[in-house]
Parts: sequence; structure tokens; C-alpha cells
Amino acid sequence: MVASIFTLLMLILLQAVLGFDNLLYISLISKRVTIKQQNKVRMLGISIAILLRIALLFLLIELIESFQKPFLSFHTNWVKAQINLHALIVIVGGIFILYTSVKEIWHMMQLRHTEKKQGVTSFNKVLATIILMNLVFSFDSILSAMALAKEPTSGKYQFWLMATAIIVGGILMILLANRIANFLAKNRLYEVLGLFILFLVGIMLLTEGGHLAHLSFFEKCITPMSKTTFYFVLTILILVDLVQTRYQKKILLEKHEG
Repeated sequence: MVASIFTLLMLILLQAVLGFDNLLYISLISKRVTIKQQNKVRMLGISIAILLRIALLFLLIELIESFQKPFLSFHTNWVKAQINLHALIVIVGGIFILYTSVKEIWHMMQLRHTEKKQGVTSFNKVLATIILMNLVFSFDSILSAMALAKEPTSGKYQFWLMATAIIVGGILMILLANRIANFLAKNRLYEVLGLFILFLVGIMLLTEGGHLAHLSFFEKCITPMSKTTFYFVLTILILVDLVQTRYQKKILLEKHEG
């Protein structure tokens, strides 16, 4: 009983830590709908994603070998790969996040940028995007959870422990989504930081997907970005942004006093 409670706490902590980039993506992408719809699309998207995560968990437990089994292999003079379903999902997710972050950064750089009013179609698109990307982000967290929740004696997975952790993690995301979105709305400059963090997440997913697919170019294998490297670069980005913001405020204050 004590071991199960400890495992559950570890699973919840894992969901919270690995869910940060997902939460940041949801907060930024939800801005594409009208202000009145933003809260609704976040709550609905996360709620549906929780149910789909549990379904995905059940599917991975039953078909984990199929997800890891290569279905496409090629070997040429300059590129080699053995692509499985897990690698394909991670690579596609990384490409999509890179595309989204670069697109938003480019829009921010435009001097003349007018925001179009979004309708019901846009709401549905944003909702679908939140759900799909939530599933992409959830692959690593679910696979890590399966490693933690696997019974050493029987080799079986403790499904209800993992499902409970997913539900609790989803509730935490719902509670924090509005706060992060409101913070970004009041501090628009931090949106740039958030987009570059997403850009970094996209690169991390691409390297991880390339590693899962045993992808190599000119006999040079793709190695995944380590979590240590990711958090180190993330810390540097945040520190640079904080120093830059404080320095800009200091310059504006000196100009005002002068």
C-alpha cells in the first residue's frame, strides 16, 4: 500500500514536470480564438485530452511492441533509418511545434500586423490542435510512467495508478492554464520567451524522434537532446530575458528622468 502511494506521488510529479511545455503551448495557441472563447477552448481541450490520454495509456500497454516495431527501413549512402510509429509521432510533433513557433515569431517581427477575428471554425481548429499536441506531448510522460508503474515481480503495469496520475495532472493543468495565459497577456514581452522555449522543445522532439528512428546522416547518428541540456538552455533563456527586461526598464526610467 505504501509503495503504491509513493509510486502514485512520483507519477503525479512526473506528469507535472513533463507537462510544463504542453501547458505553455496551450496558453499560447489558445490566443488564436476570441477572448471570450479562450478559457473555454483551454478547459475543453485539456478535458478531452485527459480522456484520450487514458485511452492512449491502455493502448500502449496492450500494443507497446507494435509502437516500437519498425515499419519502414531504408539504407542509402548518406542516410539510414528504421522508423517506428513512436518515432514518427514524435518527429511530426516536433516539426509542427517548430513550424508554429517560427510562424508566431515571424508575425511578431512584422511591423504591420493585424489580428483577424476568429470564428467558430478557428475555435474548432484550435481545439483539435490542443488535443493532438497534448497527445504528442503525453507519449514520453506515459512511457516514463509505465516504467515507474511496472510491477517488478509480475511485470504487469498498474493501470489505475497511472490513470489516476493522468487525471490529477490534467486537473493541475486546468487550474494553471488560465493563470499562465493571464500572465502572458499582462506581460506581452514574455510571449517571445515562451515561443523560443517552444522552439527549443521542437528541436528536442526532433532529436528524440531521430534517435528513436535510428536516423543517421553520413554515418553520423542523431543523438537525443538530454534533459539536462534542455533545462540548462531553458534557464539561460529565462535569465537573459529577465536581465534584458530589467535593463530596458532602467533605460526607459533614465530617459524619463532626463
